[in-house]
Amino acid sequence: MNASVYDKTEKGREEITTRKYQLASRLRTLLVMIDGKQAAAEIMKKVTALGLTEQNLQELLEQEFIIEIRIQTDATPDTPAQTPVSIAENTAIAAVTPEPATPTMTDAERFQALYNFYNETIKSAIGLRGYGLQLKVERAGNIDDFRALRQAYVEAVQKAKGPEMARSLSDRLDLLLGKT
Repeated sequence: MNASVYDKTEKGREEITTRKYQLASRLRTLLVMIDGKQAAAEIMKKVTALGLTEQNLQELLEQEFIIEIRIQTDATPDTPAQTPVSIAENTAIAAVTPEPATPTMTDAERFQALYNFYNETIKSAIGLRGYGLQLKVERAGNIDDFRALRQAYVEAVQKAKGPEMARSLSDRLDLLLGKT
């Protein structure tokens, strides 16, 4: 059994959010299940009824939708053991780990980034039902206005696309808002 733990790469998160790469629905289902916490064996138990195999997991890995972040040992399932990672893997992990909103980002740049984030994700994740939120984004005059929209936005995404998408987008939003 595969005791590796996988997490989505930025490409994987983008596929979940926008369907940009037109991933087959069965593979997309598997991609949604990958959360960076469960071992691959646990995930495979849940999806074998759908006809998914470890080969499908390997496909996601080869297409760089996911990355192996650690290997769990059977001795202590509650405390996963970190395995030594190569420099290439370490670089790949760093590449998919979102950077916090840097203090070098000016308020104007942060405002523009938040404006673009809300506009793009409301359209792609919520669709026409996000029209009211879109109007509020247009009326936002400062970063605090965007902070005030956060909860309504996350709830709308969760209602439209589910908790996985809502968590992913809220994490990205929190980075832009400067929350930790």
